[in-house]
Amino acid sequence: MLKYFLTSAALTAAATTAMAEGLPGVTDGPGPNLVIEVADTAGTSKGTIVLDLYADKAPAHVDRLITLARRGDYDGVVFHRVIEGFMAQTGDVQHGKQSGDTSRAGMGGSELPDLKAEFNDVSFQAGTVGMARSQDPNSANSQFFIDLAPATFLDGQYTVVGQLVDGWDVLNAIKKGDAAANGAVDKPDYMLKVTVQD
Repeated sequence: MLKYFLTSAALTAAATTAMAEGLPGVTDGPGPNLVIEVADTAGTSKGTIVLDLYADKAPAHVDRLITLARRGDYDGVVFHRVIEGFMAQTGDVQHGKQSGDTSRAGMGGSELPDLKAEFNDVSFQAGTVGMARSQDPNSANSQFFIDLAPATFLDGQYTVVGQLVDGWDVLNAIKKGDAAANGAVDKPDYMLKVTVQD
């Protein structure tokens, strides 16, 4: 069992409509933005996704994402757990580097301390970015996930840190994992380069 996070075109259209209509608690703010270039196992770029981070909703968690991105810690980290119709998870800077042994990807974090939960009023919808954690609500560290479809059963259980605002096609093209293996991905796609736009 992985330690963290226990529990298409149509998706893109639904998500775009939802954003246009507005979602409870969602702020259409100016960023900061996390810009992620996604690559396949051969290192070929699949495109870029842009995450609008909600510094007003989860300041400590957003600060952590920005810190790790600016240090280059996220560069080369795999999408170790991707479940069709649910979410794509990444961010294990300890065990998830594409250039190393990723057999324990999903079991680690960073050398920084775990974060106290910052649950907020943002609902988990397609493109929502949440922090992964163990059973302890105050155990989020470096891993995060991006919803591929609405997942409102996560509301109030995981800290929402942002929303994908560009690159829906790239998100939906991330290599999916084996549903029978809790979404574990063989030869996973990874974050080639992660930068911050203020």
